[in-house]
Amino acid sequence: MTGTLLVTGATGSLGRRVYEQATAGGWTVTGTWFANRARGGDVRLDIRDRPAIGALLRDTRPDVIIHTAAGRDRGDWASIADGAANVAVAAAGIRLVHMSSDAVFSGREIHYDETALPYPTYRYGAAKAAAETAVAAIHPDAVLVRTSTILGDGRGAHEVLTHDLASGRVQGALFTDEIRMPVHVDDLAAALLEVAAGSHRGVLNIAGPQPISRHELGLLVAARDGLDPATIPAARSRDLFPNRPLDVRLTSALAESMLRVRLRPAGEFMAGPATVAGDRPDPRR
Repeated sequence: MTGTLLVTGATGSLGRRVYEQATAGGWTVTGTWFANRARGGDVRLDIRDRPAIGALLRDTRPDVIIHTAAGRDRGDWASIADGAANVAVAAAGIRLVHMSSDAVFSGREIHYDETALPYPTYRYGAAKAAAETAVAAIHPDAVLVRTSTILGDGRGAHEVLTHDLASGRVQGALFTDEIRMPVHVDDLAAALLEVAAGSHRGVLNIAGPQPISRHELGLLVAARDGLDPATIPAARSRDLFPNRPLDVRLTSALAESMLRVRLRPAGEFMAGPATVAGDRPDPRR
């Protein structure tokens, strides 16, 4: 299936790749931007402004919306939670794919499938959980995609942080006791387009298959990009932020059974160079 697609947050790391892959695949795509216009940004949109969203949808008449916009920082409740609700209200009668996060979980159960209920322990996770609740209530046919750490093109937040720590531009550390299931941004973008063209509704986990600590992932970034591993500081999250979730492993068996795209492990995709904008890898690899 192809058709008319609206990508919110299309200048972000994930949104841009969705925009590029959709355009290459024959979709007619409109991408929104808010703070920084870049490739993929066709229309400026503030998702906190519900009338503006409605006007844009009347103008573009999308068959599908992939909502990747999430605010300027992780404490931006008005964009993360209220903005998602605004999009869901405006999207009545339109297929909606909403991006969520493993941050909605506490880590106490470690393994989480689509039946797991949110149990956030910090503000960002609470905002993402509120967004899920609002979208599910307003738009019952929406797909709520939960994912994990996104990287692979050099623009992911974890990649940028690793470089900033190695250079001394920022102070801090990567945690040895926070375990996640990283996913390559291109794999996730391809998966979202498959979901957009499908009929699934409700929660769907799309994450990589390899559990790895944030510090181990930083060492993979360092090895790929030629950084000195000794410059990547390590610490324990439990010593500094006792409320942050530690071991959160999304189970993506359902997505793997539904989709053509292969969700590669971090150890595999970080062994090669960072993909750059314009690369269009075969989603069936």
